Amino acid sequence: NHNPLCCPSRASILTGKYPHNHHVINNTLDGNCSSKAWQKSEEPHTFPALLKASAGYQTFFAGKYLNQYGHSEAGGVEHIPPGWSYWVGLDKNSKYYNYTLSVNGKAQKHGADYSKDYLTDLLANMSLDFLQYKTSYQPFFMMVSTPAPHSPWTAAPQYQKRFNNTKAPRDPNFNVHGKDKHWLIRQAKTPMSNSSIRFLDDAFRGRWQTLLSVDDLVEKIVKRLEVRGELNNTYIFFTSDNGYHTGQFSLPVDKRQLYEFDIRVPLMVRGPNIKPNQTSQMLVANVDLGPTILDIAGYNVNKTQMDGMSFLPIMMNGSSWRTDILVEYEGEGRNKSDPACPLLGPGVSECFPDCVCEDSYNNTYACVRTIARSSNLQYCEFDDNEVFVEVYNVTADPYQLTNIAKTIDKEVLEKMNHRLMMLQSCSAQSCRTPGVYDPRYKFDPRQMFTSHSWRLSRLRQTVK
Repeated sequence: NHNPLCCPSRASILTGKYPHNHHVINNTLDGNCSSKAWQKSEEPHTFPALLKASAGYQTFFAGKYLNQYGHSEAGGVEHIPPGWSYWVGLDKNSKYYNYTLSVNGKAQKHGADYSKDYLTDLLANMSLDFLQYKTSYQPFFMMVSTPAPHSPWTAAPQYQKRFNNTKAPRDPNFNVHGKDKHWLIRQAKTPMSNSSIRFLDDAFRGRWQTLLSVDDLVEKIVKRLEVRGELNNTYIFFTSDNGYHTGQFSLPVDKRQLYEFDIRVPLMVRGPNIKPNQTSQMLVANVDLGPTILDIAGYNVNKTQMDGMSFLPIMMNGSSWRTDILVEYEGEGRNKSDPACPLLGPGVSECFPDCVCEDSYNNTYACVRTIARSSNLQYCEFDDNEVFVEVYNVTADPYQLTNIAKTIDKEVLEKMNHRLMMLQSCSAQSCRTPGVYDPRYKFDPRQMFTSHSWRLSRLRQTVK
């Protein structure tokens, strides 16, 4: 994923664009999450809007949309985003009980009765209703967006005792000091306290328990498609909006970091002409989902402003593919000290448990992630006073323990520099090709983030 946070990542899925082009930088209205400006500039051009308007699809949405959806300053639950024939949108962020849904623009309140209100099951039932009542004369697209396994990790009653002995994986980067890393990672307390470890193990277990209901939902939908005789003519994508960490580099629980555990998500696809049991190592990202689905519908992606590419050809016959993707994130910090952690001062956020902060305003970075025949690298630069750089050889060091920025060949560093610069200023077609590196451009990392907003970095030409 191009961003390890819900709203920017979801905006990338919907628009097929990198954050510097869709301008959603965090989960707040001010950060453009479901804001009026987003509704005006980006929402009319999402891939569902194109499917409905130009490809003749009937479309169905159910679940969590964007974190600020339903906010009174963004049109409330009356707002139905363009592109949806049937709309069941969750008001604001993840919940399992006691939530409000917008059902085609009308508020529907739910309580805490498992049989009537448990959100994952309700989304499954509403999806089955759509399959039952949709017309057979038009192709259909469904997007079912369960909050699970997001916090608060409320499992269905029948699953609350499952995975009793399961703990978060004790990978080589679990509960170790992140040396040679950005200061935010270095500030995590190592070893973690017993209470932090208990908390993250409980969180990991809760996430798995909530996913059992997601398993049920997937099974119900697939079985219904099979009974209706539609399964063999339907593509199914299963994925997520961001990764998550539980104890890696002694960060108890959250996302927001540049490492594989926060930016990698599962992606499984089945459908016509896709051979079973194949795994692709290609760099597919959330911006590619929209273009791929439009490609399936027969819509020409080149007519859009999307930054992603259709990976349908890869699934069919393994064609050639780009080698780089961009990851970009704008950190968040509070203006005042957290009263629970007065020693930390302002500028940090998400300092729980044990006053270990998961974010700060200068946790702002851009990375190029490269997978080619000869290399599997991640190169990142921070927009902070020291312009901190992290580089990982993911083949040799899959847990990203060793930052090789100071030891790697300077020529490789310069090349990654150039790639990052190209991607940071790309739009549509120019994001889909690796780009040609022009030696006349001098790279200045401070140009990347102009006053902390994703304006295009100006590539400064040096006068020789």
